[in-house]
Amino acid sequence: MKELRTLPAPGPLPEESGSLFLWVRRGVPLLLGAGAFLGATMHAGGRGWWLLAGVGALAAAWPSFLRGEAFLRNRTTIVRQDCLWANALRPLARRFGLEDVWILSFCGYNNRRVRESFGIRRSHRTLILLPHCIQMARCKADILDELEACYDCGLCPVGDYMNAALLNRWEGRIFNRSHKAYRDAREHRPDLIVAVSCTDRLLKGLTKLPEIPSYVIPLSLPHGMCVDTDFSISHLLAAMEALVEPRRSSAEILPLRREGDIA
Repeated sequence: MKELRTLPAPGPLPEESGSLFLWVRRGVPLLLGAGAFLGATMHAGGRGWWLLAGVGALAAAWPSFLRGEAFLRNRTTIVRQDCLWANALRPLARRFGLEDVWILSFCGYNNRRVRESFGIRRSHRTLILLPHCIQMARCKADILDELEACYDCGLCPVGDYMNAALLNRWEGRIFNRSHKAYRDAREHRPDLIVAVSCTDRLLKGLTKLPEIPSYVIPLSLPHGMCVDTDFSISHLLAAMEALVEPRRSSAEILPLRREGDIA
């Protein structure tokens, strides 16, 4: 086994702004609800329909207020609704040149809720998902089959991730196709996913896996999509430190198993 090097201690999680998405997600239904109730006071003939529209608008806004355990219990329904908002308004954001800003705001909003949910009761079955494009395109190390095949040359983030994963006994996967990542996550059913990808795939992943709480970290793309990408290893370290129960002994946390496997 390779000699592992100790990485810098993780700092605090960076502040993530989901304000834009929250203003739209909560503000639009509340404004529509207020308008409907105002309409009910001004149009007695159709008051029932106005009141029904107002109640419906308030019901649409209500999931944005749920936090902590209430969020986790209703996670699938809430995230599906949030993803509908994110995907429905994405073309409008693209038209104004704000597509990445919109998606990152949605991701920040999602991450804040996940942080609140796992801040006290930490995850015991965490799965890290990473894209293959963080490996240098010219590198021949077969990290898809064996992470320790990494040469640890320091030219891409894979070496830092390998050292962190082996030192901390993290469960992680590196994939070259999104559908393989989704399939693996459904098979192992972790209680938390920490995923790194480009903004488009982060939105797609949250849409495809609403049933599993996911903390997402965006890639930086210095050479364009899917070529020699990069991400903040310190951000990953901070997320794992804040959200995941440390694996101090083999008896504390069981390794991930596929659904139906016998322990």
